[in-house]
Amino acid sequence: MIKPRERKPIDEWFGEKIAAGASRDVNLPMSESYSSMTVKIQIHIRRAREDGPVVFVTAALHGDEINGTGAVRQLIQDEDFRLRRGAVILVPVLNLLAFERHSRYLPDRRDLNRSFPGAAEGSLAGRLASTIFNEIVSRCDYGIDLHTASVRRTNYPTVRGDLTNPQVRRLAESFGSEIIVNGKGPRGSFRRAACLAGCPTIIMEGGEVLKVEPGIVEIAVRGVKNVLRQLKMLDGNAESPAYQVVIEKSKWIRAERGGFLHFHVKPGDIIEKNQPLATNTTLLGREHCTLYAPFNAVVIGMTSLPAISPGEPICNLGKLSKGYKPAELRRLRSEEDGLEKRVSKELASNILVVEPSSGSNNP
Repeated sequence: MIKPRERKPIDEWFGEKIAAGASRDVNLPMSESYSSMTVKIQIHIRRAREDGPVVFVTAALHGDEINGTGAVRQLIQDEDFRLRRGAVILVPVLNLLAFERHSRYLPDRRDLNRSFPGAAEGSLAGRLASTIFNEIVSRCDYGIDLHTASVRRTNYPTVRGDLTNPQVRRLAESFGSEIIVNGKGPRGSFRRAACLAGCPTIIMEGGEVLKVEPGIVEIAVRGVKNVLRQLKMLDGNAESPAYQVVIEKSKWIRAERGGFLHFHVKPGDIIEKNQPLATNTTLLGREHCTLYAPFNAVVIGMTSLPAISPGEPICNLGKLSKGYKPAELRRLRSEEDGLEKRVSKELASNILVVEPSSGSNNP
């Protein structure tokens, strides 16, 4: 059971004072290495002169998901990133043990993002989660956690959060992403545990593992600043896309046969029911079968590996409710030459998208 907590003070970390208006790099001891060296994560704390909300921005909770690391580093190095009030805790790499191994998982093969709120006397993952909760979440009023797709996949940038929580909805909408996916998150996940403890938290998913993709970083930085502006912590006007869509249900479309794929859609595409998604072929290019969209949707994520076997996931489709018209959403995006349109093109450069053959237009 997760108990709501009283917020710890932001002005002192392990005996080190952080005055109002100051910025400070601190180290948080997390564990010990196999050679008994202390493992510390590096954190940047920035305080305004005026009191206000405290927000954490974390990345690389999965150690190979480093687009967020690029975004957090950019915020730290931005000389114009000046807070009006409150404080931010910026953590470029949360899961250092996995990051050092270029791995999603910890050395004990556990997923840190299924281990919260953790236990001080538990497994390696449980102990790390407990330290993160006690030393970071306990000091914060809100949280933003930055992720990417898992290995051999790519995600169109989306914000995810439990929209039944009014404060989470406020964060998710103000982030300024086109696509918001509603959900509490898996049991043991960082954002779910933080929300249960009274620290409303959202995540952003975007791009691929082991990369720092410029467009994804730009969207993440813009989103963090938008949230801080909504909280009256940062000056300036929020930037937003031409529309926002809330996704209540998503589905992975899986391969029926093994072979090599011809993709017909790319990440971020807004598609209609019965639209061709991918055609399975032999290595000589002979067609086996074509997969079709079961409903109007946005392509949230895709495999980036065209060689597949039966049952493997190909496209993650976010179902559009009846109130959203695909043609209208496509028109709005095409008329605004904005960041989302550019990112969609950049993500498509990682996969080969071809037009379906004339016999693939009907399921």
